Amino acid sequence: MPPLRRFWPGAASGFLSEASAVALLAVSAWLIVRASEQPILLAISVAVVGVRLFALTRAVFRYTDRLAGHDAALRQLATTRSDLLRRLIPLAPDGLGRTRRGSVLGALVDDVDELQNLPLRVVQPLTASALVALGAVVFVATVSWTAALTLLACLVAAGVAATLWGWALGARAERALAPLRARLADQVLDHLGSLDVLAAYGAEAESRERIRETDALLRRAVVRRAGAQAGTAAVVSLLAGAASILAVVTAGAPGALPGPSLAVVVLVPLAVFDVFASVPLAASAWRQVRASAQRIAVSLPEAAPPEIVAAGPAPTGVAPALGAGPAAGLRLRGVSARWPAAARPALRDVDLHVRPGERVLVVGSSGAGKSTLAHVLVRFLEHTGSYEIGGVPVRQLAADDVRLSVGLCEQHPMLFDEDIRQNLLFARDTASDADLVAVLERVGLGPWLAERGGLDARVGERGALVSGGQAQRIALARALLRGFPVLVLDEPTAGVDVEASDRLLADLLGAVGPEQAVVLISHVGVPGGAVDRVVRLADGRVLD
Repeated sequence: MPPLRRFWPGAASGFLSEASAVALLAVSAWLIVRASEQPILLAISVAVVGVRLFALTRAVFRYTDRLAGHDAALRQLATTRSDLLRRLIPLAPDGLGRTRRGSVLGALVDDVDELQNLPLRVVQPLTASALVALGAVVFVATVSWTAALTLLACLVAAGVAATLWGWALGARAERALAPLRARLADQVLDHLGSLDVLAAYGAEAESRERIRETDALLRRAVVRRAGAQAGTAAVVSLLAGAASILAVVTAGAPGALPGPSLAVVVLVPLAVFDVFASVPLAASAWRQVRASAQRIAVSLPEAAPPEIVAAGPAPTGVAPALGAGPAAGLRLRGVSARWPAAARPALRDVDLHVRPGERVLVVGSSGAGKSTLAHVLVRFLEHTGSYEIGGVPVRQLAADDVRLSVGLCEQHPMLFDEDIRQNLLFARDTASDADLVAVLERVGLGPWLAERGGLDARVGERGALVSGGQAQRIALARALLRGFPVLVLDEPTAGVDVEASDRLLADLLGAVGPEQAVVLISHVGVPGGAVDRVVRLADGRVLD
């Protein structure tokens, strides 16, 4: 919900707009019937002015309702989305390992967008409808208390019947909408992201059929929800007509009420029910908002798992950040670590010493703990035991400061859908074009850069326009621009053919400065002389 200071102008405008609509019909009904009696003009002049007044106020307050209400909701929407992003950032990357990209995307886009309906389609309409309905009943009671009682009874019956009808027929469909949207987003992302693999194995048609089936389920849920809403509108319309008929029956006895007053008590229920029709729609919107809020809570937990390193500044009164630039070594003693929700540690009692300028190769089969070690070194994963950089325990440093000293080139580097220049500049935004070209030359991309037309060439979404080896070289160029004292290369030759992998490794290690320490993680060996020593991991332990 938006803050009250922003919410109340829209809510007040909504109430005044709906109240003006009811007042307009009541005054118009009285005026038409009274004018048919041909009184003197002075007797109906106030009503004439009232019709004009309420017609104007209805339009003006409807405009201010939309303006103030949407302004408050959209401002709060931006705040909510940025708050959720702040909750998401500490979880990335290792706290989201069990969360599908489509689920997070759906939570941050569709589900957050749905939350704006809480003030706009739930609280504000319910507030305006309740106050207008109560005011209309009191007003009708001043003319005919029997008509007021029938109006009140019909309003209560309409609210109960329409809400129960909508819950019985539409609640299941409304709860299914958000999960189906997320499933569809997951399947589309998987299909487009793996299209080459699906086509190569003849599974593209099957994947497309799954998308079509999910889309059909989503469409049926939307139709069921629309049908339930149409049914509630029909119930409200029937009870509106019943209220007017009962008003005629109860207050329409000969001589009971003058003609203008009878017109008021007969026609006011129609205007009131037109306003009251938003109540069942608000109940439907509330179910959708609640379902979306529950999905957000599941996708983005409030607290990070204990296995994830907490974000924030360094503890008070301890060593300052190391920063980038000076040579540094790593020392691990008895380090163990596990992934969130994992049954057992992926690293167990690991001892590792990497001296400044040393090249260390860490090898092991899949599941041996190599990537876990990489994520511990850059403080994505929490650990037990002792881990020091340059003699300083990492727990005395903020996680972001550790990452100024230890850089990670991942197995699948993240490249943004921008040109080469922008993909390098975020590592050091003060670098000139000459600096960027020089670092690309160091990693062996000089000829390729010339062929692509220079730094303005785009790399495509997630690096779709470059090969795996070129992506690794661009990632290393970024790391070299940043100047990390320690560099962790996690499977840099994954997806590269055997002939090119040795050349790529030689280029990558050759581009690193002699003062920089390198931890090279690989499941295969490297050419002789490329590294200073080899550390073997098996089942999370270092083999002697």
